[in-house]
Amino acid sequence: MLLVNATVATMSENAPYGLIPDGAILLEDDRVAWVGPRADAPKAATRDMGGRLITPALIDCHTHLVHAGDRAREFELRLEGASYEQIAREGGGIISTVTATRAASVADLVALALPRLDALLAEGVGVVEVKSGYGLTVEAELDMLRAARALEARRPVRIVTSFLAAHAVPPGGDADAYIDAVCIPALHKAHAEGLVDAVDGFCEGIAFTPAQIERVFEVARALGLPVKLHAEQLSHMGGSALVARHRGLSADHVEYATEADARAMAAAGTVAVLLPGAFYTLHETQAPPVAAFRAHGVPMALATDANPGSSPLFSLLLALNMGCTLFRLTPEEALRGVTAVAARALGLDDCGMIAAGKRADLAVWDVRQPAELAYRIGFNPLAERIIGGEVFA
Repeated sequence: MLLVNATVATMSENAPYGLIPDGAILLEDDRVAWVGPRADAPKAATRDMGGRLITPALIDCHTHLVHAGDRAREFELRLEGASYEQIAREGGGIISTVTATRAASVADLVALALPRLDALLAEGVGVVEVKSGYGLTVEAELDMLRAARALEARRPVRIVTSFLAAHAVPPGGDADAYIDAVCIPALHKAHAEGLVDAVDGFCEGIAFTPAQIERVFEVARALGLPVKLHAEQLSHMGGSALVARHRGLSADHVEYATEADARAMAAAGTVAVLLPGAFYTLHETQAPPVAAFRAHGVPMALATDANPGSSPLFSLLLALNMGCTLFRLTPEEALRGVTAVAARALGLDDCGMIAAGKRADLAVWDVRQPAELAYRIGFNPLAERIIGGEVFA
């Protein structure tokens, strides 16, 4: 099938947005066979796209989509003046979600996650990263990952999992003992069961120190798994430098990252994943050092951080707008951040761009120029998704 009469944003580096104004895309089975100007297109049965914009299907590279319960009361408390850290130290925050998640079955977790996933797919998303981290026991962490894997069988989407048992210390527990008793055994079991694609952690004063996270990273390395990290969100703990030393896929949040961190991340090829939903929800004022990331060539991805507490955001299009308005990304940087750079943040090389040999995962939009995707607020111009060469209206 040859898609014609379209503006194609390939997201290649050879032009802004990799744009082909009167472009065509040849699909063969589940792959892109050719892309270029319509005048140069090979002979094939055509489908007129009505002048619409075609981009790669979007990628949400940081979510906590699988969980039970909600934290609406916590939202109220923050509006009344309580800080994220205060709520966490008093048994709220992540721990309240842990209680609800442990009480849910795998089937329950799948059923609860599907509407959240559907909200993302309705905005042109084709790949979603899903983390564990609300179980904090060996079996509950495994159940979260089992639920995440099950989503892929229920919807036309690609799910990438991250093992995040090093997310919080159970109440009254010791962090090092918890790593020995839960994190490391659960990681070995998740790997043996084929449930984990990458290993994550939360390096922060209310969670784990760099030294404690490094113990988990060393096990990940021994298992041949890539690492990533929630780093520098609420303070500067050295997480960005740690993940760079391990040549990790990404450092996420990074509001308190420094220029030295940017240099280290650039040298390691580590992506900075910016999460404006959490910045907005928590009323933060310290924005990520976007200028330093640009200056040192650190790739910047964007994601929803969809979770029940600090970022109850299930719109990647809104994250595009937030990335531009709150962090001063350009619309092109934002769109790259949810396509080509997001793929890199997940260690994927077969998606995020429209090029021969890549997966035929596309989003078709009722707009004429790519900047419109970041420009509008609360408006979804998606016409259809094409996933693995199959059309989903």
